[in-house]
Amino acid sequence: MQAILLSREEVAQRAEQLYESRIRQEVEVEENIGKMVIIDIETGDYRIDANGLRAADFLSEKHPHARLFGIKIGYNVAAAFGGGIMERVVK
Repeated sequence: MQAILLSREEVAQRAEQLYESRIRQEVEVEENIGKMVIIDIETGDYRIDANGLRAADFLSEKHPHARLFGIKIGYNVAAAFGGGIMERVVK
């Protein structure tokens, strides 16, 4: 199977679309707030972990050429640098 090249923006857009359409209602529960959900944008598979690295490793083993994207559950950004503020999103 030939890979289709996607820009970072397209990968993010697909991941956010998957998250909003089906993943959010499954994962956005109190015990997951602040954890990372890593999404394989090709298959729709996802995995949750405290920092995302184990989740990404798990998905990469399952699908070696996976295109992965991470979202911090319940927040508007995954991390804040240089004085940025992470805000909790309430839906």
